[in-house]
Amino acid sequence: MAAAPGESPDTRRARIEALRREERRHERRRKIVYASAAGVILAGVVAGGIWAVTSASDNAPKAAVTIAGVQTFGTLGRTHVQTPVSYPQTPPVGGDHNPLWLNCNGNVYTKPVPNENAVHSLEHGAVWITYNNKAGPADVAALAAKVEGKPYSFMSPYPTEAGTITLTAWSTQLVVDSASDPRVDAFLTQYVQGPQTPEPGAPCTGGLTP
Repeated sequence: MAAAPGESPDTRRARIEALRREERRHERRRKIVYASAAGVILAGVVAGGIWAVTSASDNAPKAAVTIAGVQTFGTLGRTHVQTPVSYPQTPPVGGDHNPLWLNCNGNVYTKPVPNENAVHSLEHGAVWITYNNKAGPADVAALAAKVEGKPYSFMSPYPTEAGTITLTAWSTQLVVDSASDPRVDAFLTQYVQGPQTPEPGAPCTGGLTP
């Protein structure tokens, strides 16, 4: 660095030292700013990671609960037909069915309903509760209380079924002896619009009301 005109060597050295001190101060400031910025970015990344993990956890499908006695029947046909269908299960758990679904928006039917329309409701994710004459009035009333007002559920008598009370979802079925059996609520919780549903979100209104 050239000396200013008339500047003594001592004055020049002092000025140079002052400039170096100022430069060191600037360098320290830059390091502090960079460190702070890095800290903010890291905190954002960590927070974003925590949010992503939490969000993924919140949106993860709930683990299926094993319900004793539930039977499953594999892949079933889903063709729309206008003719009666002979189903291998009683009540049927799925298969070919009528193009018009049975209304299943918490409907309580007091008479038997057409199999072919009820099966279409199962395809939409409904649970169908049926019962025969072994079920007493208290059981029927308790079942109706569980169904009424519960979307994607319906119930009806089914005189020819073997079990007292049967809960049916698409390709899935459970037989119980009493409406107070805790598996009734567990089945409704798990299979109303459950993972077995071929057409989740399809309507349960605007169909057939016998």
